[in-house]
Amino acid sequence: MYNENLFKQVSSTLAGVDYFSLRLCDEKSKKLSFRNGVLDPPSCSQDRGAMVVVHDRGGMGYAATSDLSDSGIQQAASNARTWAHRCAANAVTNFSQLEMPVQSGSYKSPVVKHSSSVTDADMLSYLSPLATHLSKGSDIVDSVIELWLVEYRQQLWTNSGSVVEQDFEFIFPSASVAASKNNDVQRRGIGIDLYGAQAGWERLDHCGFKEHVESLPEEAIELVLAPNCPSENMDILIAPDQMVLQIHESIGHPLELDRIIGDERNYAGTSFVNEEMFGSYQYGSELLNVVYDPTMSGELASFNFDDEGQLAEKQHIIKNGILQRPIGGVLSHARSSLDSQGVGVSRSCSWNRPPIDRMANLNVEPGQSQLEEMMQAIDRGLYLKTNNSWSIDDSRNKFQFGCEWGQLIENGKLTNVVKNPSYRGISANFWRNLKMVGDESTFKVMGTPYCGKGEPNQVIRVGHASPACVFEHIDVFGGRS
Repeated sequence: MYNENLFKQVSSTLAGVDYFSLRLCDEKSKKLSFRNGVLDPPSCSQDRGAMVVVHDRGGMGYAATSDLSDSGIQQAASNARTWAHRCAANAVTNFSQLEMPVQSGSYKSPVVKHSSSVTDADMLSYLSPLATHLSKGSDIVDSVIELWLVEYRQQLWTNSGSVVEQDFEFIFPSASVAASKNNDVQRRGIGIDLYGAQAGWERLDHCGFKEHVESLPEEAIELVLAPNCPSENMDILIAPDQMVLQIHESIGHPLELDRIIGDERNYAGTSFVNEEMFGSYQYGSELLNVVYDPTMSGELASFNFDDEGQLAEKQHIIKNGILQRPIGGVLSHARSSLDSQGVGVSRSCSWNRPPIDRMANLNVEPGQSQLEEMMQAIDRGLYLKTNNSWSIDDSRNKFQFGCEWGQLIENGKLTNVVKNPSYRGISANFWRNLKMVGDESTFKVMGTPYCGKGEPNQVIRVGHASPACVFEHIDVFGGRS
C-alpha cells in the first residue's frame, strides 16, 4: 500500500521523542441499491491518509493528514510533537512513562472472491431480480435492497519497533419491505447487521440471503394483519438478531473503560458500572459468559492487533455471570485504578481519528439448550426477532427495545404472530434473569458497521455473536390498539 519512506520521513522529523507511531489507512467502498424496484445511482469512494501520535515530555499529541507527500507527512509529525509539548502541563497521566505495545505481524480477512474482482454488472445482476420481487404486490408500499462492499487496509509503525499490516474486506447485504393495510404500516427487513461479515462475494451464497429476501413480503403482510403484542410480564425468547442489540447496548457500552472513567459524559453518557465492580459484581446469571474474541473467523471486528499495536486475544469479559474486566486499551488502563492490562480494543474509524476504547467482537458464548427445548420450557411467553427501535438512559442502565417480529409461545409451542412487540428492563437485573442459553445450533455471528462514539464522532464496525436466549419475568408491551 505504501512504501517505508513515509516512516523514515517521520522518524527524521521526530528524532529524540519518547515515542511515536505512524498509522496509514486506505479504504475503498462501492454500493448498489434499489428502492421500489428502481436502481439508485451507484456510489463508490476512496479515503486515504495518515495519523501521527507522539508521546514526549510527559504529554501526548496527534495530527492527521491526507497529504502523503514528504512535506505533508513531515508537517503532521511536527504538529503532533507541538501538541504533545503544549498538552504536557495538563496531561492526565505521564504519557512518556507508558509502556506501549511492541508487536509485529499481519492479518487478512478470510476472503475467497475479493471485492476488487466484483464488477458493477455482477452486483446489478444479483440485486435486480430480488428488487423486482420485493416491490410486487398491492399491499407493499416500500422496498429497499442494498449491497455494500468495503476494503480497508492499514499499516502501523512505531519508533519502539512495531510493524503491523492488516487487510480487511467486508460485505453488507440488506433488504426491507413495508406493507400497508387497514391504516397500518409494518416493516420486515434483513438489517445490515444480520449478514454483514468479513468476507467476499462468496458470503451471499453461504448465508442464505436470497432465500430470506424472498420471504420478506409475505412476512410484512402477516405482520400488518396481526394483533398488537399484549402488555404483561412474561418470559421472552430472543433470537440472535435481536441479541446483537441487547449485547451492544446493555453490555458493550457500559463496559467501555473510557466511558467508566468519564470520557463520554458530555456526549454519549456515562456508565452504571464503576471500577470497584470488576472481579466481583454479579452482572448476570451464572449462565452468562461473554467474551471479547478477535479470533472469530469472519466476524466484523476480527483482527490480530488493535490500532495501538497491542496483540488482540480472546478474553472473558463476564464469566459465569461475574464481571471480569472492562473493554479498554493501554491508555485507559494507565489512567484507571485497575491492575489488569488492556484487552487490545483501542481502535479508530479512519486515518483522521485517534484510537479510543471500542467494543470489538463481543460475544455471548453458547450454552446447552436446543431451540425447541427452550420453547417447551415456556408456558406463556414471546419469541422476538429483529430490532426496530431502541432507547437506553445515559448510564446505559434502564432500557426499552422494540422488535419487528413477535410470536406468542403458549404451552411450549409457537402460536400467533403479534406486531409492535417491545420489552423493557434494567441492564443488570435483566441479565440476572437469563434462564436458558441456546446451544451451537442457535448460535449466529453478526454485528454492526454503525457503532457511534467519541468526539469528534467515530462510526466503527463491531461484531456480535450470540445464541438464542430465554429471559424470565420481563415486562412486555405492545403498540397502539
